[in-house]
Amino acid sequence: MFGKIKKVFFTGIFGILYISFVAQIVYVLAFMHDCEAQMGAMAALSVEWLVLIAARYLSKRSASSNTQFGGNGYRRR
Repeated sequence: MFGKIKKVFFTGIFGILYISFVAQIVYVLAFMHDCEAQMGAMAALSVEWLVLIAARYLSKRSASSNTQFGGNGYRRR
């Protein structure tokens, strides 16, 4: 039960973060007219994107490690 709630929660949070990321890119490209400011903002967004990917990877990895496997590769029941 908790696993399903956790999965829905994290999927929703990551969905919101992806939408926010796209909105930030649109804002930077549409409303910033200074080239240096645009480049700085895009650099910050690329770092944010890498952090988001790492968080998603670690979230999936921790979810898969919670599944207990026996020594022969089969899941214990």
